[in-house]
Amino acid sequence: MKLEILPSLLAADLGRLAEETRRAEASGADALHIDIMDPHFVPNMSFGPSIVDFCRKTCPTFYRNVHLMMSRPDLYIEKFAAAGAQTLQIHVEADCDLHVELKRIRELGVKPAIVLNPETNVEILRPYLGEIDEALVMTVHPGYGGQKFIAECLPKVTWLRERCPDLDIMIDGGGNAETIPLSAKAGANQFVAGSYLFGKTDMKSAVEDLRNGIQSALQL
Repeated sequence: MKLEILPSLLAADLGRLAEETRRAEASGADALHIDIMDPHFVPNMSFGPSIVDFCRKTCPTFYRNVHLMMSRPDLYIEKFAAAGAQTLQIHVEADCDLHVELKRIRELGVKPAIVLNPETNVEILRPYLGEIDEALVMTVHPGYGGQKFIAECLPKVTWLRERCPDLDIMIDGGGNAETIPLSAKAGANQFVAGSYLFGKTDMKSAVEDLRNGIQSALQL
């Protein structure tokens, strides 16, 4: 299974967004993670569909992984698909029919994914495992970057990997050179890092260091 590193655009210098997006692509990272927040589901606001479209136009071949932290993602799925999202992640805690919306995402030619908050029991994902291409386990409380990694979430990753050996399993929150290898050992294969990567002058070296750390952890 491919190991993937995704810089989170939320941590970029938004005054230099085009340059930052190109820097993330040039780092050798696998995809760009784009956090979309409404101020109801989380205590913050971020981007809209126009930013996804901006990233598509700026770096057309850089994969766009879009995380909808929204109470009603069902009202925006078509807009984000049209803007260029290639994976759409919706929360199991969202106020919509997940079976219907995951199917709709796939019908739009986009990969469907589901997200689990730190306080939510992983067993709630069981009915959706056959309908998704990816599961994201939040390792911080969603809403803000730069938070401390919640290691107690890692057993959820292991639970998913034991039941879905071929599923892409992502972690997001507090990702760095210490926590990402731990997540890999737990069973994750996709790793979001925001502040850690965008805070580096040499993002390419930071991405390489993360890859090396993951490989070393998996060999132990």
